[in-house]
Amino acid sequence: MSRFFITLSYNGKNYVGWQIQPNGMSVQQVLQDALSVILRKEVMVVGAGRTDAGVHAREMVAHFDWQGDIFSPDDLVYRLNNFLPKDISLSAIRQVRPDAHARFSAVSRTYKYYVTTVKDPFLHEYTYRLFFQPDLEVMNTLCEVLKEYKDFTSFSKLHTDVKTNNCRIEYARWEKKEELYEFTIRADRFLRNMVRAIVGTLLQAGRGQLDEQGLRRIIEAGNRNVAGDSAPGHALFLEKVIYPDDIWL
Repeated sequence: MSRFFITLSYNGKNYVGWQIQPNGMSVQQVLQDALSVILRKEVMVVGAGRTDAGVHAREMVAHFDWQGDIFSPDDLVYRLNNFLPKDISLSAIRQVRPDAHARFSAVSRTYKYYVTTVKDPFLHEYTYRLFFQPDLEVMNTLCEVLKEYKDFTSFSKLHTDVKTNNCRIEYARWEKKEELYEFTIRADRFLRNMVRAIVGTLLQAGRGQLDEQGLRRIIEAGNRNVAGDSAPGHALFLEKVIYPDDIWL
């Protein structure tokens, strides 16, 4: 049995998220079906994590196991890209160690969130429009506070099946780039809805409605109901997933 990692990107607009769900089409389902057709054998796909409905990925990683005829990874990428819908694209398929896992072997994940204060018909599908000028200095001060904590229950969707709500945030920062306010966050793992809840809470601070002590009270409460509203999913991108160098064959 051989294991392969797939690197792909997708526009999440038409999907209920990455993970297979009963209420609509998911990216995982579309990829899994395409692989099964091309390889003429049922294939199961495991992703590096979940993305919510409407969320995009510039780099998602998934793995599948294969026991059958040898194939060319580059040829399979080509054939899948011709088969898949235009909003999903593969960039690579690489063989990895049999014990490598798309989700559990990842050492970090990076997300970006895009905000604008400008009405722009070419940006609205991928940005969250604000009707105030956010205070970047205040928001970045609170980004440093996030890095002091491990338990992010207050930013997690309720009633999830994870065993722990502990995460290690390595980097979090807002930057202004022309018309866009870009938020980048990197951690070893993320909880469901965590990035969008953090963005919504930080934007409260950027509007003058939350200070450092207020953020600390939210985190230490361990209660999703005390944090800010989740920012919309359409402006969120999974940017990158990092793995140890020794998993590749």
